[in-house]
Amino acid sequence: MARLHAKISDTITDFRPNLSTLVIRENQTIALEDLNVSGLMKNRKLARAISDLGWRSFRTMLEAKAQMYGRDLRIINRWVATSQIYSCCGEKGGKKELDVREWTCLFCGTTHDRDINAATNILKVAVGHSETKNGRGGRRKTAVKVAASCETSTHREYEQLSLF
Repeated sequence: MARLHAKISDTITDFRPNLSTLVIRENQTIALEDLNVSGLMKNRKLARAISDLGWRSFRTMLEAKAQMYGRDLRIINRWVATSQIYSCCGEKGGKKELDVREWTCLFCGTTHDRDINAATNILKVAVGHSETKNGRGGRRKTAVKVAASCETSTHREYEQLSLF
């Protein structure tokens, strides 16, 4: 039994560095969500799986290798509700039980998978392209700014003058 446990331990110990190297070599930017692991450990159904995986050591390896290979590692704040915000329309739907893996958006009717929705939101936050409601046809419009007189104009009369 001790040999079996040693073999499993060695396999896990060997797997983490190999996976972290693979992830770092294949990607320029890596985004991780900073989870409340101590809070997750209080859930007796998840505690054993979380402690066995060694999330913190994997993150530490990614951070070190990202710096070594010159990659960009972005850590998303744990307070960003990535699983509660609908990635299709940006609306916040609220907390869901862990057994709810798929749902339909109440606002636009799109069907979401919990993990894919959270990953899409993490990507939007990490890259900085999170779209706002206004960018997707919200009620509020941005103000029109008038170009300075020295800037190029798109009016036809000015185009004709610039030809001469």
